[in-house]
Amino acid sequence: MSSGFKPGKNGGVIAVFEAAEVSLLRSLVSMMLGIVSPGQTSDDPLERALGIGDTAVPSDPVLARLFPSAYEDEKDSAEFRRYTEATLRDGKRADAQTVFDTAASGHAELTAEQAQAWLRSLNDVRLTLGIKLDVTEEVHDEIAMMSEDDPRYPAYVTYDWLTYLQDSLVRALW
Repeated sequence: MSSGFKPGKNGGVIAVFEAAEVSLLRSLVSMMLGIVSPGQTSDDPLERALGIGDTAVPSDPVLARLFPSAYEDEKDSAEFRRYTEATLRDGKRADAQTVFDTAASGHAELTAEQAQAWLRSLNDVRLTLGIKLDVTEEVHDEIAMMSEDDPRYPAYVTYDWLTYLQDSLVRALW
């Protein structure tokens, strides 16, 4: 198992992953690339060209968590979403692609900028899994009491591993 991230040169970080970890990471970020693919666009050609998107709050709980409402007022929130969601999706895709590309060899020697992309992408993947698994603050207690035969066990252990990776990355950058 990976020992997590360690400080590298010039504010960067280094991590070495086993082949199974590389496969899992790349699979998870591939999932994220699909989830944050371009959303609903306007029927208006000018709005499409400018990247102005749909104003509706996503009905999918994962997308609603990844792209939360910015304001309590629905009208203000819709207007904000209209002008920002496409750019936010682009950023999440770029972050996931950075992880996908830099994890490929199993030796991730990241610049400070790439490390920040990893942080954001790991957070997105954790949020997604957390929603799917209905994770609560008691997640560690649940994992400790869960049988390895429980069909949910691999997903919960994956969530825990991603939490560890994110924590080690934050510490390595700090």
